[in-house]
Amino acid sequence: MYVVNIDDLDGTDRDVRSETWRSRRMVLAKEGVGFSFHETTIYAGTTSTFHYQNHYEAVYCVAGRGTLTSEETGESWELRDGTLYLLDEHDRHTVRAEEELRLICTFNPPVTGREVHDENGVYPLVTEA
Repeated sequence: MYVVNIDDLDGTDRDVRSETWRSRRMVLAKEGVGFSFHETTIYAGTTSTFHYQNHYEAVYCVAGRGTLTSEETGESWELRDGTLYLLDEHDRHTVRAEEELRLICTFNPPVTGREVHDENGVYPLVTEA
């Protein structure tokens, strides 16, 4: 059994930050369960564009308010507590946080924690040895 408290990740290599977001990676590829699980905070008043060419991601909003926009279609959706979105077609998307957003995210294949967003917001496919 594996048990972790989110506060125990603060300041570790599982606590990843950028100018517009913070992601604490609770489950990574090294846990060997076929997915990764993260709590991500998108800071109020910021805009972030992502594109996961190598991963599927499900995102569940548990706090805050913002907007999700598909960069392919221009379609937008409100993000608020109780909203889930699934990036099932490697969708390029933008998140605008009107209020701080607290998001629970799962990735398949799982991320290792060593990925870094490139200039297009893409994570490379990194696997555990």
